[in-house]
Amino acid sequence: MNIPSELKKMLNGSLGATKQKAARLVIDLASSAGATEFIKCSDAHVSGVSPLTGGHGLRRFLKDLAGDKNASVEIPTTLNSAGCDWEKMDEMDIQEDNFLKHQFEIIQSYSQLGIKTTLSCTPYDRGKEIEGVGSWAESNAVAFSNSYTSLITNRESGLSALSTAITGWAPKWGLHIEKNRIPNIEVDVECELNDIVDWSILGDWIGKQIQPEWNLPWGVMPHIFGKFDQVSFEEKKALTAAAANYGCPMLWIDGVTDEPVLSATWKPQAKLHFTEYELKKRYSELAPTGQVDLVVIGCPQASLGEVRSTAEAVKKRMDIGERITNHRLWVFTSGDNHQLLKEEGTLQVLEEAGALILKDTCPEVTPYNRKKYNHLLTNSLKAEHYLTSGLNRIPTSVMKIADCVNHAFEPSLSEGEYPILTEKSNQQNPTNKTHKEGKLESYGKGLPSQQTWNVKGRALVTDVPITYLGYVNRDTGVIEEPGHPLDGKSIEDTILIYPKGSGSTVAPFVLMGLIYTGKGPKAIINNDVCPLTLPACSMLNIPYAFAMSDDLCMEINTDDVIEMSLIDGKVSVKILKRNSEVFS
Repeated sequence: MNIPSELKKMLNGSLGATKQKAARLVIDLASSAGATEFIKCSDAHVSGVSPLTGGHGLRRFLKDLAGDKNASVEIPTTLNSAGCDWEKMDEMDIQEDNFLKHQFEIIQSYSQLGIKTTLSCTPYDRGKEIEGVGSWAESNAVAFSNSYTSLITNRESGLSALSTAITGWAPKWGLHIEKNRIPNIEVDVECELNDIVDWSILGDWIGKQIQPEWNLPWGVMPHIFGKFDQVSFEEKKALTAAAANYGCPMLWIDGVTDEPVLSATWKPQAKLHFTEYELKKRYSELAPTGQVDLVVIGCPQASLGEVRSTAEAVKKRMDIGERITNHRLWVFTSGDNHQLLKEEGTLQVLEEAGALILKDTCPEVTPYNRKKYNHLLTNSLKAEHYLTSGLNRIPTSVMKIADCVNHAFEPSLSEGEYPILTEKSNQQNPTNKTHKEGKLESYGKGLPSQQTWNVKGRALVTDVPITYLGYVNRDTGVIEEPGHPLDGKSIEDTILIYPKGSGSTVAPFVLMGLIYTGKGPKAIINNDVCPLTLPACSMLNIPYAFAMSDDLCMEINTDDVIEMSLIDGKVSVKILKRNSEVFS
């Protein structure tokens, strides 16, 4: 491995403990990815800001970093959305103890590292051309930038992006390499898509079709075909944001994006058909069936076009003398867009109508007062995905912007009992696992930063990816994802075996928090390189293995007793006990 001299200096500790930790993680990532080179990045975008998402693991980790006076970023770095608009705390009525204190603590720690506290999950929405090689850790921003701009970035975790920001370097792997930037499935859209929400539903639907037998080392990357005359910025944003919920780092739209460069022998792993039936079915499933308590627009943070569309719908109701009561409409946008919308008068229209305009935060990372809000309505499948998860675990319905606004003005549009969250839970995740018997010994790789270890314990195994943020309880370590094969199982003190992580790039901070409090696994094995899991293991020295000679997600059963050993960079795994079978 050809390690740049600058990175070597950081690794030997001569530039401080923080840069040493960051360099160690960058090199661990390179080794696990099979990268032999490193690439200098032009910028970074770091996720993990809200106390709701990063939790105590994030605060504890950042406190350690910020305590190093030599610690600072080497490249321009921006910061993701916070958990609140600190100027509107009374209106948001956040009930979490010390939430604002913890939020300031996190932002201050990042600021001390030289990170620009933009507090936006849409770093691509600044009216500037984006290009170069970045290290971005907000899933929707990764998918958007790779798909529609000249920027290239892997789907980084909050930790790996932060390590690149601190060192300036990233492993050259994944989407940095042109031959990997090709689609792996085809999607034929056989209906018209005329609204932002149509595109959001399409992205979510694509993610829900992923099968365990598909080989997706970089995530699902669809090539979408259909009759598309023109696709707006907002529609592009809605599509990639929803698809990114399921690990999509890049996509193509026929006639809209540049064509992928495909070899003559290339074949998709699957061909999907999205029909009018599928679109109408999802609208029906997502429609509100009980009283809506709050309408939220802007996940990811609303663009200028989305806010203007919201204001247009609001003005129609204002013109006939109506007003929104009790701030039943919350509109989230970035600080940059907030300023532009204020100058042009759009915000004044919304505020006069009774809407609450929030900047620097977004719907999915905000804790809601559950005494007031037990059913949300939004225009975003990204918001629905995370709001119904363990972050807030709040029933959430989806409609078009104009319909959302109507519900904000008129609570009686949707009456009856509150919807039950389980009715909106994920569909059953397909699994191919079968019970296995007999002996097994398998070999794989470990991390360069980990020298020698030996671990024995009970295996917890799945062939379905695990989403830490929202679907693993950060206090108990219990997986809480209806439809997942391990729903209701605790990862505490297990040897956790799964293909890779999925979902939010804040996952490592959740895993770190569980490890700090003793609710995490004692060791982890992934099939594929997992930038959402590896960073936490590297930073906190949790035994980690990958690229085993056998697919352990299929060959080991939950509750098998296994032994893992790392010697001279090589990991061995053997089964000590299967049910009543004990092996010497």
